[in-house]
Amino acid sequence: MATLELDRNLDEGHILNVASDEALLENILRECAQFYAFKDRFRTLTVFDRQNGQFLLMDEGWDGFKHIHRVWLHVELRDGKFWIQKDGTEDGIAVALLKAGIPKERIVLAFQHPGRRQYSEFATS
Repeated sequence: MATLELDRNLDEGHILNVASDEALLENILRECAQFYAFKDRFRTLTVFDRQNGQFLLMDEGWDGFKHIHRVWLHVELRDGKFWIQKDGTEDGIAVALLKAGIPKERIVLAFQHPGRRQYSEFATS
């Protein structure tokens, strides 16, 4: 697994946390993909890049003559935190992470300007 190779110099506990964070995020995104899928119009795809900590949910397909290719959920695992770069879900991916036991201090609403993050209940960086 790429994560283990990249994090070889870190302690074993950190490696296990990274792997469990990845698995948790992948499961949440798979559930979102099934819930939000427009099977008759688009393909809802999950895109997981564990090596670079990138996790996306996107639609691809056609709406009449218009090609649809949009990312509507993007979470980055960086520095032990979940950086929410884009969130087009109804309830918000942060809510799903909180329900899964991830503390607010590990969730960054990266789609908000850094100067405004201090006013949220989540991590600033």
